[in-house]
Amino acid sequence: MASGATGESHVKRANKADASAARRQRAAADLERAATAAAAQAKVNEGKKGKKKGDAAKAPPEGGPLGRKPYEEELRKLHAELVALQLWVKDKGLKVCIIFEGRDGAGKGGTIKAITDRVSPRVFRVVALPAPSDREKSQMYLQRYVPHLPAAGEVVIFDRSWYNRAGVERVMGFTSEDQVKRFLAMVPLVEKSIVQSGIILLKYWLEVSPEEQTRRLEDRIKDPRKTWKLSPMDLKSYNRWYDYSRARDDMFAATDSGFAPWFVVDSNDKRRAHLNIISHLLKHVPYRSPKPQKVKLPKRQKAGGYREPDYAYKRVPSRY
Repeated sequence: MASGATGESHVKRANKADASAARRQRAAADLERAATAAAAQAKVNEGKKGKKKGDAAKAPPEGGPLGRKPYEEELRKLHAELVALQLWVKDKGLKVCIIFEGRDGAGKGGTIKAITDRVSPRVFRVVALPAPSDREKSQMYLQRYVPHLPAAGEVVIFDRSWYNRAGVERVMGFTSEDQVKRFLAMVPLVEKSIVQSGIILLKYWLEVSPEEQTRRLEDRIKDPRKTWKLSPMDLKSYNRWYDYSRARDDMFAATDSGFAPWFVVDSNDKRRAHLNIISHLLKHVPYRSPKPQKVKLPKRQKAGGYREPDYAYKRVPSRY
């Protein structure tokens, strides 16, 4: 009996020790979290104290999803540089062609929107061609794309391009393997001619993981603002992930040239992808920022007897 009592006593003491250790671990974890939060808040406060009007935004932190505030700060600076690039392109008559390719949901449209948000559509022109008509199907394949190439003072952005033949058309069976082989053999020659004509050609492939693609496509299904992005072709091509991978690999092997290389972008974090692509293209198109000029608004003319008419305007209701 004494031995049994002693055993029970040992078990109770062990349980109490385990519980005490668990409480200490929880307390240590709570202290660590509190210290981390305090350090983060201290950095924020320090940044607020030291930040002055006109200070440049700090570089976005590495790793993890990029927050909205650092993203918008960086994007604001890059937008200013894109405006400077626009002025230089227009003034010097540069010709720039940018191609965006990638799987459905990779973020091509959002990237293009981030690029063109603060520039003129007369200089930055987006080309997103629909499915070819019967007449276009009878033409030489590249014929429908050539008229959209940039003239002097233009930046043309292709939201999908002639590489449809190597990607979606091949995977979905809209073209034969012989046509794909001829296309892959011909494209480097065509792109060399494009570059030799003076066009700056940039080709970007946006790479997204299968998990992130699934999340984005499901979001399109649920969000009424995004349902227009979900096409029947997206649903048909969704389960052909590795067919697209093989097609991409063949495309890179045949068309990743020294004069027109492919640049691959991790687009799982859309915000980081936007910033990385814009900063990259700014480095690959030579330009100089114009000297700032002082601008002063002139004085308005005097009314000269003008009076607002007593007219029953049909006004838009102020619902908001």
